[in-house]
Amino acid sequence: MLIDYKNVTFSHKDNDYVLEGVNFAVEEGELIYIIGKVGSGKSSLLKTFYGDMEIDTADKAMVLGRDMMDVSRKEIQCLRREMGIIFQDFQLLTDRSVKKNLEFVLMATGWKDKSEIEDRVTEVLKAVKMTGVEDKMPHELSGGEQQRIAIARSLLNSPKIILADEPTGNLDPETADQIISLFNDIVASGTSVVMTTHNLPILERFPGKVFQCDEQKFVELSELER
Repeated sequence: MLIDYKNVTFSHKDNDYVLEGVNFAVEEGELIYIIGKVGSGKSSLLKTFYGDMEIDTADKAMVLGRDMMDVSRKEIQCLRREMGIIFQDFQLLTDRSVKKNLEFVLMATGWKDKSEIEDRVTEVLKAVKMTGVEDKMPHELSGGEQQRIAIARSLLNSPKIILADEPTGNLDPETADQIISLFNDIVASGTSVVMTTHNLPILERFPGKVFQCDEQKFVELSELER
């Protein structure tokens, strides 16, 4: 079990609960969608998975073998290195090339051998079908291309799980489909993907488990409820 949440509740400081009594589990090789209105708690839930938002109460809150109710700052840093995190706005470093963006992440996470770093950068770019852009700057790429590089970045340390927050939110429908198709390939390789989305049509084209945040509750939806 990669994520195992039982009766998890969390809130913003000095505010009402965002979500109450969350029960959620992720196993290897799963594609999971989290849907809901703006402000319903989707992104906040993802933040609890990588320690950017505290949990108030829980019967169990385990992420990659760590108890999120009793996790140190050092453990959170290690946890984040074991998962891939993708944002809607890509968050690429704008002052350096694609290759330098990827090399920076590897060096920051302990890689030292230059040839191994170069080989890994080549591998992940090939995985997202973006070879040949190593020397381009982020602003020279389209939105879809930047998102592919963000996905490549998330794959660098061979994570067991990728968390993607509205990864198709800034993309046109055709490009969005290409990105979700890429996620399907990643899931087929054994890595789980948990993504928040407003793009409901992709749920039909690329089936997976679907959960909804609504009025502080978190529920799994059947196909009939979508």
